[in-house]
Amino acid sequence: MKNDKKLKMILLLTLSLSAITACSGQGNDKANTPASTEDAKNDAAAPDPFGKYAEPVTVTEVLGFNPPEDSRTPKGITPEQNAYFKDLKEMMNIDVKYKWTVPSGQYEQKFALAMASGDLPDILELDPKNFEKLKKQDMLADLSEAYEQYASPTLKKYMESDGGFAMKTYSSDGKQLAVPAFEDPFLSTQLLWIRKDWLDHLNLQAPKTIDELEKVAEAFVKNDPDQNSKDDTYGISLQKTLFFWGFDVRGLFNGFGAYPSIGDAQTAWLKDGDDKLKAGLIQPEVKTVLGKLQSWYQNGILNKEFALKDENKAVEDITAGRVGLVFGEWWYPNWPLNLNVDNDPKAEWIAVQIPGLDGPGKSLVPKIRAGKVFAVNKKFKNPEAAIKMINFYIEMGNKQYLEKNKAENGYVYNWFNPRIYNPAQIDTIYTEVNKTMDAKLTEIELDDENYKNVADVFKAGTDYLAGNTANASKGVNWGQYYSRAAKEGGWGTTRKIKETQAFVNNEFFGLPTITQVEKGAQLDKLMQESFTKIIMGAPIDEFDKFVASWKSLGGDQITQEVNEWYSKQPKN
Repeated sequence: MKNDKKLKMILLLTLSLSAITACSGQGNDKANTPASTEDAKNDAAAPDPFGKYAEPVTVTEVLGFNPPEDSRTPKGITPEQNAYFKDLKEMMNIDVKYKWTVPSGQYEQKFALAMASGDLPDILELDPKNFEKLKKQDMLADLSEAYEQYASPTLKKYMESDGGFAMKTYSSDGKQLAVPAFEDPFLSTQLLWIRKDWLDHLNLQAPKTIDELEKVAEAFVKNDPDQNSKDDTYGISLQKTLFFWGFDVRGLFNGFGAYPSIGDAQTAWLKDGDDKLKAGLIQPEVKTVLGKLQSWYQNGILNKEFALKDENKAVEDITAGRVGLVFGEWWYPNWPLNLNVDNDPKAEWIAVQIPGLDGPGKSLVPKIRAGKVFAVNKKFKNPEAAIKMINFYIEMGNKQYLEKNKAENGYVYNWFNPRIYNPAQIDTIYTEVNKTMDAKLTEIELDDENYKNVADVFKAGTDYLAGNTANASKGVNWGQYYSRAAKEGGWGTTRKIKETQAFVNNEFFGLPTITQVEKGAQLDKLMQESFTKIIMGAPIDEFDKFVASWKSLGGDQITQEVNEWYSKQPKN
């Protein structure tokens, strides 16, 4: 930064040559600054959230990644080549080195092995369960001082936007052990995405009930919706992990009034009267849905090989135009539906509220959405580097970086960690883009760290509506616009669901209980295996055996622990 030269001149005039040689420069923590120079350094300048290290600081990470969402990204690029790293080096003199990278579907198993061996990177992306494990093993650094000194004003604004609740959730005994990437809980709202061009070919309407959904799905299997005279389509997308971050069937369960999971395989928790919570995973409504899925599997509505498909295989089917119905969140147009739109110029996808038994259903929504947090290995000598890297990512959203920070230049945002978003970013984009479009303005007037995200969507939207593909393909433009800003699109539909209160809350938002940490993986596996067997033809009463096993293998104890937590929470 530009203050570095002035600071170095002050130090040259006031410190001995040996102290100067030993000093590690502005931005380093106390571990790297000799005690004899610490007072002089603090007198010279306060810690700089964007300060550049005088000597390179190497940070190790691991990464589970999906392909770049933007088709303009250079072909063959690897996570190590992410252009963000070049800017990070230039701005802060931080080098990122990966211990390993794997496709996202392999990450959980790979990271479990790393935890078991203790071979962990400096910066850790953790789900709540793994956070609790590492916290219990005293392997996480206290970030209190690093955050207080180095967090940028914008980062602090984000973390305080919920009254500091999420930050407090990930603190213990006065120590801040992680920075949570919390978001608007309604980002988890389940929608039904449909090939509208297939509906039109078959003279069908978008379904509002489960019965109508079944009729549409059957027609998509049997009536050649893509008009290629081949028997090559099926009805509803499903991959092997039944409750996941995408391409699963949570939305179908929700339509039946069943709320088994928020997407992490473990059970959701629902109100059971005024004073208790019950496990959504073991309720009778879940059995009903499994019976329906079994019949759909037998009728070809589900792909016969779903139990062998991971999320990448499910995406291949969507991209190739083999399936016309998929449950999921607001972001699907951004990826992978945009790929299908580019592959098939006739493809047209729409979003609708999930069908229910008697009309549109209610989606399960968490009270808090913080599926991941960023922590630091206790062994790492520069914990403030993690905070500064978060500052860096937020800073790159400002207007001055707009022309540089583009996919075609090798910037892959979802490969950069640690990254924290404005918790209200999606609604900021929606509001600002529509305000600009409704006023028929030609440029976004907003000028803060949200500028790039808003301007990108505005540009994509105006190009899509004008049929302009000079800057990006139709799919890329449509995907950005329809996911984030179109009034009938992903977030637009989600906002209407929020406004009409067509949702049910997952009431448990604490950290995993002791038994969830110890028994959670075993119970997840039990659920996955039991439900898959039922869908593929096992007697439906196997569900009752599953419930008994779930309860005896730790579910009853977890229920007790969750309700102990719930008894201490203020009631609405």
